[in-house]
Order: sequence, then structure tokens, then C-alpha cells
Amino acid sequence: MNLFTLAQNIVPQQTLSKVAGHLAKSDNPIIKKAFVHGFARAYGIDLAEYERGSLDDYDSFNDFFTRELKAGARLIDSTPDGIACPADGKISQIGAIKHGQLIQAKGRDYDVGQLLADFEVGKAFTDGSFATIYLAPTNYHRVHMPFDGRLVATRYVPGTLFSVNNTTALHVPDLFARNERLVCEFETKFGRAFVVLVGAMIVAGISSVATGDIKRTPYIQHRTHDIALKKGDELGRFYLGSTAIIVLPKSAHAVWGDEFIHRSVVKMGQKIGRVNSLY
Repeated sequence: MNLFTLAQNIVPQQTLSKVAGHLAKSDNPIIKKAFVHGFARAYGIDLAEYERGSLDDYDSFNDFFTRELKAGARLIDSTPDGIACPADGKISQIGAIKHGQLIQAKGRDYDVGQLLADFEVGKAFTDGSFATIYLAPTNYHRVHMPFDGRLVATRYVPGTLFSVNNTTALHVPDLFARNERLVCEFETKFGRAFVVLVGAMIVAGISSVATGDIKRTPYIQHRTHDIALKKGDELGRFYLGSTAIIVLPKSAHAVWGDEFIHRSVVKMGQKIGRVNSLY
């Protein structure tokens, strides 16, 4: 374990994120301006493609961080068999689920059942497919549907809040299956599928269209739903960034585009693969 990862084991992750959350949702003009303007300056945020073009148009840092795009700023893949990227960011890892294992980083795998917080369900995804997309602080931070589906359940899983990047992926075992996350389960034309929203250090919260803002608890929160969503519809958002993971069953016979590899830059809505089972 390197020093960066070791330090994250020492700091009070939950307390730090809780404090950040209170500040991030504050509408106090001084706090809001300091956070919004400071962040935009530090990361060179360009609002040209966003609906609200001035930093002063946002009610809080959270409002700014989850800012909405202009209509038409992203083209959503329209092919019937296409899998759309759920978020702006970079491909962390992408490929097949071999022997129930997803790739976290080179030489480091983790169990799909652990990620989903259900080992019985995980067994059904042996020989399935996955794609992990990392959202950097500069990215658009809403997560959208990669396919048409009916949201039937969500499962909030409490956990650690390690930062998510190449360093932690290499040094923290089972990173995505240990961090706090929201597991979203769908019924689709090609079988049961999941999109998992993974939290990280300083992430002040996760929200979804089904649950609203998730309240952190030390226990798993399981809820059932019946919500039809189309490819490209908003699914959720992060209050500070992290990772979205698509988990597809073997029955989808998913094929990912050859051009999508580790660190490939992607945009929400673009086609990153296809589901062969529909034809």
C-alpha cells in the first residue's frame, strides 16, 4: 500500500464527506461563491455547453456541480442494439466478467456478487460483461441510462469512501465493492442488468430519480420500484464525482467497441457497445 492510499485509511472518511456535504449544499452567498468560483478557477470549468452560463446562476456548490447541459449538448445513441455511455469521463476498465470477476486494474480483480451486495445474484453474471466509467471533477456529473429498461429495485450499500483513481484502483483491494454505492437493478429485453453508482472520498452524496438524495445509514437500504426509463434518460447524479459501472448478463451477448480501452475519453450518450441478443 502506498502513502496516498495509507493516508486515506487514517483520515475520517465519513466525517470529512459529511462536512463537505454541509458546505456544498449551503446557499450562503459567501460560502457558495467561494466554493463555486474557486472550483471553476482551479479546474478551468467552461460553461459554454451548460444551460446556465454564469457561475452566479447557481444556488449552491451542489447545484453547480450537478449542473444541467443545454438541450442537444449530447447526442444519445439511437441504434436499437446500442449501449450508450452513461456518463462523461474515462473508461477505467471494460470487458467480460470471467469466473465471476470484474477487472479493477491490471492484475487486480473483484467479485461481481460483492459489487452488487448479493452473491446469489452475482452468480448469474458469470460470463457477462461490464464497463467502468470514471468521472473526473471537471466532468458533467449526471448519470444516464445506457439502455432501455424498467428500474425494479435500488440497493444503497454503505461502505468506505476511498478516492477513485488509478492509484487507488491499483492499491486498494475490492475498491468498487468496498466503497459506498447505489446498485440499480433493471429488467430489460436482454435480461436482468445493473448500473452501479460508486461513491468516493469527499463525495457528499448520491441521488437517483427513484430515491432522491440518499441518506447515509450504516445498513443496506433496499427499495423496490416500477419505473420505465429510456436510453439517455437521467438515472442519478453524484454530489462530487466518482464512478458508474454497467453490469450486463451473459444473455445480452454484449460486444464493446474495440476503440474503448483503459483511459479512453467518453461522452454521455455515445455508443460504446452493442447487445447482440436482440438480433
